[in-house]
Amino acid sequence: MVDPITNDSYKDSTANDGHIQKWDLEIKPQSSVFDLHLKDVWAYRDLLWLLVRRDFVSFYKQTIFGPLWFFIQPIFTTLIFTFIFSNLAKISTNLAPAPLFYMAGTVAWNYFADSLTKTSTVFRDNAPIFGKVYFPRLIMPISIIFSNLVKFGVQFILFIILMGYYLITTNTIHPNLYVLLFPVVILLMAILGLGIGLIVTAATTKYRDLAFIVTFGVQLLMYATPVIYPLSAAPLKYRTIISLNPMSGLIETFRYGFLGTGQFYLGAFIYSVIASTLIFLIGLIVFNKVEKNFVDTV
Repeated sequence: MVDPITNDSYKDSTANDGHIQKWDLEIKPQSSVFDLHLKDVWAYRDLLWLLVRRDFVSFYKQTIFGPLWFFIQPIFTTLIFTFIFSNLAKISTNLAPAPLFYMAGTVAWNYFADSLTKTSTVFRDNAPIFGKVYFPRLIMPISIIFSNLVKFGVQFILFIILMGYYLITTNTIHPNLYVLLFPVVILLMAILGLGIGLIVTAATTKYRDLAFIVTFGVQLLMYATPVIYPLSAAPLKYRTIISLNPMSGLIETFRYGFLGTGQFYLGAFIYSVIASTLIFLIGLIVFNKVEKNFVDTV
């Protein structure tokens, strides 16, 4: 037998000679919410890459500018932030060039925000597929994270080009050894967005209003994150509250490593590591629990 989705071959349970043979794949009911079937996710990795490719192609299909949209959004956002928050509001950028300061915050924030908003509607958007074909449900949200990582990579190249320009023409930025934390920062942004998204998508199987709340809630959350201002510029009475946002420590670390302006907040970074990991684990457990019977409620 051949699975129509994965093209994997499966043997019948009874051979012609009457001997019983084992199945290559056996689908069993979950015995525990902690049984995440991560081996199944790895077995379906080809499907994961197909979904990533589908998302990437569909993003610019039938558009005039195509992949250039990956560059247009951060460029225009940076220009608007520079004009409003730097030129008009005169908000500090810790002596970093304003366009580079806002580009760093925008690129990092976009990766987290896109991962969260798109993951938060996985059950609702893919209910018809989930109800017909078996594959590890975790494949869908993970594919979103990787798809957004491709988009982030393209925008990150734009950031590096802008940083190279200021390195050559000015002496205002000083990359340092904290740039080595870059892979850790990106991983933490990914699992934080994935974790929150999994919790929200599990809740939206019963309460669809959450999907609308997340859409504009993420936009408001950006102002509680040091994207358009450094953490040091926040009033002291609000600085602790802003630091409770796990993204605050991650964006400050990202910006400090590449620009060398401001300071590295060790406490905020350690908090971000702990909070992101904890939220991710909770999201996995909640998602695993709901996926068993979500089709009945969506």
